Amino acid sequence: MSDAETAHQNSSRQRPALHEPMDPALTTIQPGGGVIWRWELAWGRLRRWWLKTFRRRYVERMQATRQGDYNPCPFDVLDSRDLKYYRNQGGYHWKPEDDPFTWRDRIPFARVGLAELLVFSVATFGTAGICFAVATSFDFSSGVKTLLWLTALTAAVIGGLIVWFFRDPYRPIPQDAGVIVSPADGKIVAIETIEHDEFIGGPAIMIGIFLSIFNVHINRSPFAARVIGLTYKPGKYLNALLPRSAVENEQLAFRLEEIAYPHRRMIVRQIAGAIARRIVCWLKPGDRLERGEQVGMIKLGSRTELVIEHQQGLEILTKIGDKVQAGSTVLARFANDE
Repeated sequence: MSDAETAHQNSSRQRPALHEPMDPALTTIQPGGGVIWRWELAWGRLRRWWLKTFRRRYVERMQATRQGDYNPCPFDVLDSRDLKYYRNQGGYHWKPEDDPFTWRDRIPFARVGLAELLVFSVATFGTAGICFAVATSFDFSSGVKTLLWLTALTAAVIGGLIVWFFRDPYRPIPQDAGVIVSPADGKIVAIETIEHDEFIGGPAIMIGIFLSIFNVHINRSPFAARVIGLTYKPGKYLNALLPRSAVENEQLAFRLEEIAYPHRRMIVRQIAGAIARRIVCWLKPGDRLERGEQVGMIKLGSRTELVIEHQQGLEILTKIGDKVQAGSTVLARFANDE
């Protein structure tokens, strides 16, 4: 890039860009839907009927403290639970002191995965418990008892893995100037140079991270930024280790611009995998993010890519094969910010 082109690009970044309209495909934070998603919405209909019928004072109290000037949901909003899948649409909300369900944000599990955690835990640990009870209560042949014990052990192990998958551990966020933290847990599987990225407006570096079922699957913002736009693309569910999964699989990309000068741009791309088929992102254009702030998750094994503006002073501090943690591991640094 010539000096004139560099000067023009820097001058164009002195003012933050306006954000784009919301992608019309993103009507909920989980655009791919899913069976448990439908079950949870059905449960919401039953819960709202119960509250309107038997807890009218509670409904009135929640309506009196509700903030916002429009309903973003296709149903009545009685409390913050109704907003779970529609928090990327703006509108109604509650102050933390008026919301009786803020405690759910403090438990060590991903709040957007609580329904899956409950369903899978009941299915697996319930199966283990039933098999254990039957094996110890009835006089079966040794072959049948062995089968029951193996089934109980397998179900318990799977249940433990599900609980482990949805964990939400505390992460210390580096505060050094110019650092870019990992948007995901996992293993670095790709570091590639992009000659020109349209959003970034020049050359870029792409860092690919593979998330196995043993990794935390919560995604975080790589730096303090403003959300410029989001794009959702349905697709296949190839193994996320395959390079072509980044092109062919279901994915959601959110485009970010640094809040502070020189307003560098980055892209975070959530990509579904062979097992993970539910991308979750609760961002909307115009949101402001802190470095390391949670922005979404991918449920059950996937890939996350970070595209960084490649300019003078950029140092890539990771390599292929490194294991990284979202929000804590520094992937790159702009040395000229120090």
